Amino acid sequence: MKRSHYTNYDQLPLFLNAELVSKTLGIAPSSAYELMHEKNFPTLRIGSRMVVPKDKFIEWVVQHTKGGGSE
Repeated sequence: MKRSHYTNYDQLPLFLNAELVSKTLGIAPSSAYELMHEKNFPTLRIGSRMVVPKDKFIEWVVQHTKGGGSE
């Protein structure tokens, strides 16, 4: 499994692109693109560009982490 390049959320930029989602979650870039196309993932579309707001990304991680209450 790939390791994340980040050690805390403060290091992340305000918006994450697919490459940063990939590096942050420690997943393959193709998996990040798939995730960003999922209905429940907080992707913001600007024309053909897709980004994820940092605060919504953190919320998503908390919700999908054991103990987050959602699943």
